[in-house]
Amino acid sequence: MSSSTAFTESSDHFETPTMDLEAPTLLQDITEQGGYAYVSMATLAAAGDSRAAEAAREMAWEQLHSGPWHSVLPVWRDAYSMACLHVARLHFSKGELSESLRVLDMGLIMGGMLLRKDLDSAVDKVSAKARDAGAVSEQLAKRKLVRQDGLRDAEVLQSLPFKSLSLKLVGRRPSLSLEGFLREYFLSGSPVIISDSMAHWPARTKWNDMDYLRRVAGDRTVPVEVGKNYLCPEWKQELITFSQFLARIEANDFSSDAPTYLAQHPLFDQISELRNDICIPDYCFAGGGELRSLNAWFGPAGTVTPLHHDPHHNILAQVVGRKYVRLYHASLSEELYPYTETMLKNSSQVDLDNIDEIRFPKVHDLGFEDCILEEVFWSRRRVTCVLRRITWSKGLLLFYH
Repeated sequence: MSSSTAFTESSDHFETPTMDLEAPTLLQDITEQGGYAYVSMATLAAAGDSRAAEAAREMAWEQLHSGPWHSVLPVWRDAYSMACLHVARLHFSKGELSESLRVLDMGLIMGGMLLRKDLDSAVDKVSAKARDAGAVSEQLAKRKLVRQDGLRDAEVLQSLPFKSLSLKLVGRRPSLSLEGFLREYFLSGSPVIISDSMAHWPARTKWNDMDYLRRVAGDRTVPVEVGKNYLCPEWKQELITFSQFLARIEANDFSSDAPTYLAQHPLFDQISELRNDICIPDYCFAGGGELRSLNAWFGPAGTVTPLHHDPHHNILAQVVGRKYVRLYHASLSEELYPYTETMLKNSSQVDLDNIDEIRFPKVHDLGFEDCILEEVFWSRRRVTCVLRRITWSKGLLLFYH
């Protein structure tokens, strides 16, 4: 059997119909950008040369890191996706399922959209075979991610910033109608906690089950943040498997200076099983808007997001655990001393855990609203600055316009 037919005639290979159709045009576009070496290696990779496939992936990777992300040509993102498909297919043919999944995830995270359907279908096939073969790690006994015997209320309050829960609390409304949400909160730009809106979500129980999370996502590669927060010089990003991430959460010390946090990642575009565990609330479409993005935040106790503001309205769905949220009105932005650098201009220089009253004398007397979320919906308009501190948390944020 020739290498050109082996990829479609065996259950140990997955098909790539989009790549097969688009390859000539994509390779021509890459050639026009000077990618002659890549085209040569990709052609050999398509014929089953594993070394050429890895070489092509490395060449595309170098192009992805040749400058700021926004300046990377889309053709090189698609080139990276193509190379990932070649490499993953070869690992799959050898029964190297975990490595095949890792490479496919890299294509989903770093690649372009042209070959997204091929990547998604390949992930489905490799994941199914991995589950059948017991390849996804299930080494630990079934246990909950967030235990009922966790931090006591007194410990939580002691860990929060000054004046927490002592001024104005965010209001709570059970079973709020869409009309009531629009009229009473959305149009006025007021925050609200909406309770009793997520009881039907499968995620409410499934996401607190470590065994389930490892089974459906354990071998998947995800980007995580390591460090106190993104404003700290020691902060960094890593790519690890979801099982490794869960192990870090289990081992997390509340006082750790370098927690691992999965933050602002389109996890549900990557792992469809988790997407099936949630529902998009009608509140996202209030006022005729549309869903802009759907991201996930998974974090251990003690994770802090600095004071910042977002470019869109958003709904924060607290699925498991609890999270402290503090809101300042947009009219107080200057008193919160935002950074002047372009990349950080949406963030405050103020560390509420350790306020420098000489540099930031106005902060101490500013009014705010706050709350502790516990597995319910919370909504706010974008006319606020927000600090999020996690006591134990797994949630998602839905941005809408």
